[in-house]
Amino acid sequence: MSSHSKILFGFHAVGVRLKTAPASVQEVYVDASRRDARMKQFLARAQEARVRVIEADALRLTRLAGSAGHQGVAARVQPVAQARSLDDLLDALDEPPLLLVLDGVTDPHNLGACLRVADGAGAHAVIAPKDHAAGINATVAKVASGAAETVPYFMVTNLARTLNELKERHIWITGTAGEAERTLYEVDLTGPAALVLGAEGPGMRQLTRKTCDQLVRIPMHGAVESLNVSVASGVCLYEARRQRG
Repeated sequence: MSSHSKILFGFHAVGVRLKTAPASVQEVYVDASRRDARMKQFLARAQEARVRVIEADALRLTRLAGSAGHQGVAARVQPVAQARSLDDLLDALDEPPLLLVLDGVTDPHNLGACLRVADGAGAHAVIAPKDHAAGINATVAKVASGAAETVPYFMVTNLARTLNELKERHIWITGTAGEAERTLYEVDLTGPAALVLGAEGPGMRQLTRKTCDQLVRIPMHGAVESLNVSVASGVCLYEARRQRG
């Protein structure tokens, strides 16, 4: 494998790459024993993108993907060029930024789900601290259903410093905390906004919390005290999107 290529697996992750950047797909591996409608549809898309298709058995696919959850599909791909830095990305925007900041989300399934939500809500980027976060691996890419390819994900050395730099750009930092007085629905999210969520349980770290301009809570009406971070991300990002019309 070329040092720059990587493996994507699962219908969604590979399908999104074929749709958004077909030239970056070097080859596709498919389980020759799968002949159902979903596979036929997928093969038609691969053919349309003129990608080399290699038949493989389930064992080879599991080895390639590093997981048995490949659904009979894997692909070797070249990285797709994304904004090299957060500054580059923010400089290029022609609308108020909407950013998702994750403090302490170390579970790849949660990160993948957060990226998927960020893509759906049209967030411009996801930001996380290098030392308290999950990196993008094949599991993240599969759970994200292709969003790991489309949403810029920046891992920063010092999260508090990055948040302060965002403030200098007049981006309002809104953190979520169960004990906050105001709810998510009482604040204005129409301007440049970064929504900060901590891991389920411990929440944001103290320094991150102190750096926020304001804290809000998601109203909880049942017996459980908190939502999974990806669900909470969805609630917050879609409220910002709703307010922006």
